[in-house]
Amino acid sequence: MSKPASTVMPTYARFPLTLTKGEGSYVWDDRGEKYLDYTAGIATCNLGHRPPTVEAAIQDQLNQLWHCSNLYHIPSQEKLADLLTEYSAFDQVFFSNSGAEANEAAIKLARRYAQTVKQTDQYEVVTFSQSFHGRTLATLSATAQEKIQAGFAPKMPGFRYLPYNDLEALADLVRPETCAIMLELVQGEGGVHLAEQAWMDQLVSICREHDLLIIIDEIQTGMGRTGTLFAYQQYGFEPDLITLAKGLGSGFPIGAVLAKKHVAKAFSPDTHGSTFGGNPLATTAGLATITHMVEPDFLPTVQANSNYFWQQLEGICDKAKGVQALRGMGYLIGIEVEGQAIDYVNQAREDYQLLLLVAGSQVIRLVPPLTTSKVEIDQVIEHLAQLFATN
Repeated sequence: MSKPASTVMPTYARFPLTLTKGEGSYVWDDRGEKYLDYTAGIATCNLGHRPPTVEAAIQDQLNQLWHCSNLYHIPSQEKLADLLTEYSAFDQVFFSNSGAEANEAAIKLARRYAQTVKQTDQYEVVTFSQSFHGRTLATLSATAQEKIQAGFAPKMPGFRYLPYNDLEALADLVRPETCAIMLELVQGEGGVHLAEQAWMDQLVSICREHDLLIIIDEIQTGMGRTGTLFAYQQYGFEPDLITLAKGLGSGFPIGAVLAKKHVAKAFSPDTHGSTFGGNPLATTAGLATITHMVEPDFLPTVQANSNYFWQQLEGICDKAKGVQALRGMGYLIGIEVEGQAIDYVNQAREDYQLLLLVAGSQVIRLVPPLTTSKVEIDQVIEHLAQLFATN
């Protein structure tokens, strides 16, 4: 029997590129070619590749302790939780290894809160069309996209889907078994769609009236990606829980659930846990990352530069015949095109050494490092203008 071409399972449609080095906004392949990386590890390397402050903190931690279990106190974990709660609307934090695990924990916490604190038999979580919440059995069941769920039947029970940004559909939001709603304020994987303010206002109002928990999936929108530390801060309400991952650790695997105290108390000892979640290396990376982000000039600079990027993008997209729409928030940007977005992404890589992503079949997604410079932005604008002119 012949051996497969690779012993790694073929779960990824990989680009024909092997990356070996990264620094700031750039990566290099195994042939020494340099690329401007506007994927940031899929919205993960928010401070760029190998940010010096994070690298120094990790190097120091490597010389001390790599791992211990959560049976013991972990100083960097406590400090990271302190910072996350200080700069958000939440009181307590649970750490995991990934975004999917963070969403799993949030779903469990919502159900346990309903059943042990409220003393009800509620269990249902309502999510919304085009969402993406992960690839575990629970989180793909929460994800309202058939292509993500295909081949994994039966889905886990306890989830119901409503159309995103549909005010009339909110009339069907509440059922006796409903305990929570879960959504992204900008749907990164689902096409870079923003929650409309009027729809969110009504959704929040219904949830408050019927005592439903509001879970905001900030895995892609959090950690400065939209111009504020968290996207919910731009919508005028406080969720009961948010989930984080991606940009929290500057590339080190970490996820988190942030919750209000009255909800967090539903997690008592032995109700949830993780061997690696919140370990010294991951939380050291997270602590160094957020410490950098809450410096006084960081987010204002992100906002100013992203506004500049948007102004330039609007100028070229208005003129491009193949561009259907430009949408997003901060440095989470979607450009809807007439043809296949992957063709644009491939051409950008091959012709301009520019790395981009897709978000569905017809949306080019740009998620640069938050530290990208105006010089780099100008380069990207020039390449995109050429790209649109030839398609």
